[in-house]
Amino acid sequence: MNSKFIKELPELVNNEVISEEISRRISNYYITKSVQSPNRLMIIFGVLGSILIGLGIILIVAHNWDDLPKNIKTMFAFIPLLIGQVAVGYSILKKKSTVWKEASGTFLFFAIGSSMALISQVYNIPGDFSSYLLTWVLLCVPLVYLLKSNALWILNLVFVSYYACEYGFGSQHMPLWYLVVLLGLLPFYMSKIKREATSNLVGVINWLLPLSLITVLGAFIKTEWEFLPFLYLLLFSMIYLLGNLTFLENRQLRKNGYLVLGSIGSIVMLLLFSFKLIWKESIARMNPSLEELLIGTVLFLISTVAFIYSWKKIKEEGFNLFLYIVILFPILCFIGINSIISGVIGVNILLFILGVTTIKKGIDQYHFGISNYGLLIISSLIVCRFFDTNISFVLKGISFVLIGTGFFVLNYMMLKRNVKNNKR
Repeated sequence: MNSKFIKELPELVNNEVISEEISRRISNYYITKSVQSPNRLMIIFGVLGSILIGLGIILIVAHNWDDLPKNIKTMFAFIPLLIGQVAVGYSILKKKSTVWKEASGTFLFFAIGSSMALISQVYNIPGDFSSYLLTWVLLCVPLVYLLKSNALWILNLVFVSYYACEYGFGSQHMPLWYLVVLLGLLPFYMSKIKREATSNLVGVINWLLPLSLITVLGAFIKTEWEFLPFLYLLLFSMIYLLGNLTFLENRQLRKNGYLVLGSIGSIVMLLLFSFKLIWKESIARMNPSLEELLIGTVLFLISTVAFIYSWKKIKEEGFNLFLYIVILFPILCFIGINSIISGVIGVNILLFILGVTTIKKGIDQYHFGISNYGLLIISSLIVCRFFDTNISFVLKGISFVLIGTGFFVLNYMMLKRNVKNNKR
């Protein structure tokens, strides 16, 4: 309950701001809300407790595993699974609290994995680790919807990402089942956004999902590295555009990992393309397969759809160059294929303008973080140019002094401006 707000109600009634009846209804509303809302700390400890119990059982059995007969080993393999199923069934039938469902679901998730591993070991069932992870996740995805469990959603995302990396990296296989599982998890995620868009849990998922995409993309690339930077820049542009969609863009920045990761990732990749060497190596040796061209096309199409969907909001809120990277970069690539120098110059100009517009945005919004981020973009660009240009150490030193002075001056001016506005 919002106790501070409840304490203000008598004063509001005395000053005839609200009536006695409204005060009582507000108080009852917050009391009911506090009773119905789950205790987050209890959920966290319940999930952690389930994980520790499961690991403890595995360690106890593992200590004497070699001395046990096969039938006893089989029994121990199924006991955690049965306990988990009973706990989940009890939680559903008795309509227990969220804490019960999260804890029992987490226990059953690890029980399924341990039972599969133990049975495979006892009866020498062949198979590789990636197949084991995939089977484990496919068995557990329905539990997310059965229990409406946030912890299970996160666990499935983490383990399917692990599967994709295990199956895709270092082989000629594409982890297509990763996309299938991801599509299976998306409806739950979208429903959470609609119901609990501002919750901390959705904020965590808003970081984990783009991180998963960034980690797994490399597992789909089967040629040399030359085509990978182009795909990653498209991916970061897509992630940033998704972060600007209506259901995400009004969230606090710390709860919108799409914007943060998409912006930083785009800058890092553009800084990479600001070097002449990357253009020479990539364009001269690039030979993408049909599947990789398809991946690039899909990323570009999703970005385009997100851009079109956000067009009305983009026009209302003013110019934001980050949103146009997905359009500008293919143009720069086409220019770079015909003239490497022109492509490099174009990327450097784009980075400089991104830095300047970000500084302006931060000043307009009185946001120290955004303005300093713009300065950091320009500073990074200048530092990169020190590595491939013949400039004397004196000029380099002067440039660093000017950059540092710029940080101090900009922050001082913004602080002074904020103080002046607060006095009005």
